[in-house]
Amino acid sequence: MYDNLSMDIKQKLDHGYEPITIDYVGFVDPYAVEGMVVLKASDGKEFHMRAFSGEVAKHISSFSETPDDSVPSIYKLIEDICEENELYLVKVKIYESGNVLRANLYFTGKKDMVLRNYRASDALALGAFYKIPILVRNNLLKESMEV
Repeated sequence: MYDNLSMDIKQKLDHGYEPITIDYVGFVDPYAVEGMVVLKASDGKEFHMRAFSGEVAKHISSFSETPDDSVPSIYKLIEDICEENELYLVKVKIYESGNVLRANLYFTGKKDMVLRNYRASDALALGAFYKIPILVRNNLLKESMEV
């Protein structure tokens, strides 16, 4: 895993996106089948993201709490592919596409690359794993939300 690289992809920071932090990770149900996270912007606005697997929520929680070298296989796979190709994930953007949340993943290194329209929960987990900027579309952030 690479340490907090402050690399820039050659794109301006998009207007309409806000950097967030992961404020809370938990589960919607008592069986930990459905995960949820509360994402918080610097101005206190929040976005509650849910309807993804409890397993991904557990990964996000473990990445946020402690550095751990025992990486889940899919995240280790992505890390190995990136290292082999001298690519670094530098930011994640989460947005709404129809009725689902999607994300774009921004890589830099030998070349700049943007992977578009991936599952937001997996992208969020990767952002937490690499401790890189996670950006959320402004229209998703609300003043306060009831859980």
